[in-house]
Amino acid sequence: MFSRCVKCGGCNNNGNNSGNIIEKNSGNDNMNSKYENMKIIYNRSKIGWYWAPLFVAFWFLLYYLVVMPSFHSMPPLKTLDDELSQPGQFIGERAESTLLKLTKIGPKVVGSAANEQVAVQFLLSEISDIIDDSRDDLYDIEKDVQIASGNYLLWSMVNVYQSVQNVVVKVSPKNATSSAALLINSHFDSVPGSSGAGDSGMMCVIMLEVLRVITKHETPLTYSLIFLFNGAEENPLQGSHAFITQHPWAPNVRAVVNLDSAGSGGREILFQSGPDHPWLMKYYGNHAAHPFASTIGEELFQNGFIPSETDYRIFRDFGKIPGLDMAHVSNGYVYHTKFDRFNIIPRRTYQLTGDNLLAIVKALGNAPELEDPAKYAEGHMIFFDVLGWFFIYYPEDVGFIINICICALVPITIVAYIWSMASNTGMFRRRIFAKFGILAAIQLCGVVLSMGLAIAIAFFLDAVGLSMSWFSQTWMIFGLYFCPMFFGLGILPAIYFSRTKEHGLPLGYGIQLLMHSHCLILTLLMVVMLCYNVRSAFILLICICFYTISVLINMATCAHKTNFLWLIPHCICQILPFMFYAYCCYAFYIVFTPMQGRESSSNPELLIGGYTAVFCLLLSPFLVPLLCLFRKSKTIISLFGVCTVIFIILAATPVGFPYVEKTAVQRFFSVHTARTFHNGDAAASVNHTDSGYYVMPVDRHPKSLDNILFDNTEYSRANRSECDTEIMCGFPLYSTRWVKAMPNGFWIPGPEPNKYYMPELTIISKESTSDTNIIFTLEITGPDHTSIFIQPLDDAKLVDWTFTREPLDMGLPPPHYIYWSYALDPTPLRFNLEFERESPDWSGSTFRMAVMGHRIHDDMYIEEDYREFLAKFPSWAHVNGWIGSYTSWQL
Repeated sequence: MFSRCVKCGGCNNNGNNSGNIIEKNSGNDNMNSKYENMKIIYNRSKIGWYWAPLFVAFWFLLYYLVVMPSFHSMPPLKTLDDELSQPGQFIGERAESTLLKLTKIGPKVVGSAANEQVAVQFLLSEISDIIDDSRDDLYDIEKDVQIASGNYLLWSMVNVYQSVQNVVVKVSPKNATSSAALLINSHFDSVPGSSGAGDSGMMCVIMLEVLRVITKHETPLTYSLIFLFNGAEENPLQGSHAFITQHPWAPNVRAVVNLDSAGSGGREILFQSGPDHPWLMKYYGNHAAHPFASTIGEELFQNGFIPSETDYRIFRDFGKIPGLDMAHVSNGYVYHTKFDRFNIIPRRTYQLTGDNLLAIVKALGNAPELEDPAKYAEGHMIFFDVLGWFFIYYPEDVGFIINICICALVPITIVAYIWSMASNTGMFRRRIFAKFGILAAIQLCGVVLSMGLAIAIAFFLDAVGLSMSWFSQTWMIFGLYFCPMFFGLGILPAIYFSRTKEHGLPLGYGIQLLMHSHCLILTLLMVVMLCYNVRSAFILLICICFYTISVLINMATCAHKTNFLWLIPHCICQILPFMFYAYCCYAFYIVFTPMQGRESSSNPELLIGGYTAVFCLLLSPFLVPLLCLFRKSKTIISLFGVCTVIFIILAATPVGFPYVEKTAVQRFFSVHTARTFHNGDAAASVNHTDSGYYVMPVDRHPKSLDNILFDNTEYSRANRSECDTEIMCGFPLYSTRWVKAMPNGFWIPGPEPNKYYMPELTIISKESTSDTNIIFTLEITGPDHTSIFIQPLDDAKLVDWTFTREPLDMGLPPPHYIYWSYALDPTPLRFNLEFERESPDWSGSTFRMAVMGHRIHDDMYIEEDYREFLAKFPSWAHVNGWIGSYTSWQL
């Protein structure tokens, strides 16, 4: 017979057992428990399938109507008229007009008249105007033009600079009792062919306006401020090294605010702080009006995921100075291209960054920690902003305690939930734990399946040459990576629940146990991250914490005993994590998607797909299982799989072509080169000469131009036969990044370029200091950007030279790389090389040398045939082209 259960612990206060039907077998009297003679048939009613699109649409609308507007939210631009009613405020309109004048100078490359004369004079003129309007009764203001030379090891090259310039301004409060100073740095030089509006002219004009506001109004300051307008950052990082190692004001600097750009405006992100100076984050968090910062960005940058470097590294490593490192990141497609122009910068950017910088500089200029930062150099901070609405920061040890407490709370909550479930359903606890184990295994398989699908797609797209289909159209990421993650996480639970309709748990309980298991998986993962001191573990804390809160609310209100009422607390508690993770995802794509256009060594699909998969595992397992509550759940979840297939097909069509003219171009470098290879005889006779175009693709598609350059044209790709005999294959490499990308470069024979002022080598002397040691004194003249490679031959070893000994002491493998540039003084580079051999036999050549000259800012020397060659490139390609040379000797 059938009867309603009236004593079951699952009844609510009204005696309602949520529709569960219990079939009683009264014929068996040997059961040990009153529940073992009952066969439970649960009400597994579902929501109509037509509600599923509305459920999914809600989260999409939350993303488009809240998350994206929050990311792009910026304050209105203050005008010159506002200055009358709001004295002491940052005026964005003035900064904007100043940038317009600065960008009209054009490209400002180190060594060019535009950088060394016009730009320097422009800055000095602006600074003089500011000094004239300043409160000389409150401040002492000094300005200086530093001209410096030096050398140091950067990456694997010796960076040699000669007569580079910096413009420096020092603001000191009257009657200051301390010599400590805060440094604010950015650079006004640019890469070849770019006016540098975003990188980093905009930061320079913002610094000028901050300087004007502080000195024009009564701004209380305890310590001095030093504004460094760096004239050689793109060279790279030479201006900051010159200042921090040689300028007389440098010893007074206690902290730095470094400003740079990897894009063109938008919100500036704080992606590095300290190191080991948590007090800096306190001032940023309390005073930045529009915060945008994350520990995740800091750890990604410091672990090499971002193919860039900033002056912050120089101040940290050579000056031992803590600080804040901030950069604009929006529209990174134009970074280091001719499209980095004044007119594409959002106007409100000036106000947003200016408000932040002015407040931070004022706060740090009065920070008592600035007197002796070493006293406060302890520990790291965990920090992140929430949709730009507010900023959260706390010490790493506090974060560790919080994480441990949450990790302990999760299993306690799950056990308490299962205990309550046993009372509610009348099932043995061991049976529910068994169900939980099964569902945990299913969830783990779903995680593995979804991750496997994302990784497989990433490898497949790269292998068949379809990578970066999302480069100009980020919406492709949804179909290629989000959809397979949703499919993998949802299809196994949907199949399982559809085949256990009877003699099992209520559907709602099953779904909750499934999500409990994922929460436990994330908790174990967080424990692993804590063991490795990964501060970004906070990203797991958010979803774990909010999910646990929803479970506790449901248990406290008994909502978990109902079919659908438990969804209300659960979904409400998922709204903020969803927005936060969507915000982080969107910020990641804004920053990293354009960067894949200048990275060729790694598979970009793995970065984009892997990051997408990680964030899907944080949030979607608490939302995707809810689709199992709808009828036709397997069909609904399978649609994500169908969507994946459609998007893979789209990637193979013109829709998936990565590049778009002006807005998302493919980058190339090209050098019109004359090459001369010398023999190793006493006369250094010429072995071979030729000329042509060296072309180096920058991203993952080095052969994208094959059909354009080599079909039905007079051009042909030459073989790489020189790779066996010549340093760097006989290619005119410009920087260390070219060394890594060299396998993608190719040589096209062509007419000879203009060889005016190409490098020349002079052997000044050659003398033996012992039977096994010999010293060469060499002198090189040439253009203001020259690369020098030195390769010892046979058993010879370079044991000393004129430059820093660091690469020799570190045992860096040859060829040894010297990058030499000069700004004002073209004096030839003279240096010594000392070699050592195990035996006194010095017959034959001791070393091979390759000298590569680059005329990167003299367009007037470019021949017409080279202009015609550059015109062959399609409109969706951006080419940085100049003339150069490659000359090798055996000495």
